[in-house]
Amino acid sequence: MAFDRSIKIAPSILSADFANFGQEIRAIEDQGADWVHVDVMDGHFVPNLTFGPPAVKAFRPHVKTFMDVHLMIAPVDPYIEAYADAGADMLTAHVEAGPHIHRTLQAIRGAGMQAGVALNPGTSAEAVRDVLDLADMVLIMTVNPGFGGQKFIDMTAKIRAVREMIGDREIHIQIDGGVDPKTAPLVAEAGADVLVAGSAVFRGGSVEQPEVYGANMQAIRDAIAAR
Repeated sequence: MAFDRSIKIAPSILSADFANFGQEIRAIEDQGADWVHVDVMDGHFVPNLTFGPPAVKAFRPHVKTFMDVHLMIAPVDPYIEAYADAGADMLTAHVEAGPHIHRTLQAIRGAGMQAGVALNPGTSAEAVRDVLDLADMVLIMTVNPGFGGQKFIDMTAKIRAVREMIGDREIHIQIDGGVDPKTAPLVAEAGADVLVAGSAVFRGGSVEQPEVYGANMQAIRDAIAAR
């Protein structure tokens, strides 16, 4: 996939109908989703439990765009091969999840995936400075990870700092948490280009009414364009 900094919407299927993932994925893509974001949680690193490799493998045939798998788990390294085999296009690991993020990013790339590195709200931008050359994306959390539907935490100063560090390198900045038409312009202005949105995309829609998903995504794009 060619690199570009245009705004991309990555709906989090954590907010989808769990009994209907295949149709939900097709619905959001048909309605204009750029990426599909899969939130993996282990009940240990974060207080929730979600998708293991078999679930991600089941999602894969339905994803025609780009499957972005966000690992909120610790440790990460033992699971890299399993998520690669499941078909992830990008695997994102948290700086906070272990002592060797450099090794983890090397292993993700070595398994044939793009590598993302994530920062919790309480972690400084400086934590990624020395691994940027191994990263295809920096994910800046705008909520504390573990649950969907949380209130946005303003991380615009951190986004600007990371954007400055990146310079002309082909590295995306992704935002995850509380993204909606009010907050999306703030993070886009600061330099983010991939916006994860869960409840803001899925709210009010269904596979029977997928046009609501499209309208919700367009409202985010329109808010950014109007900034």
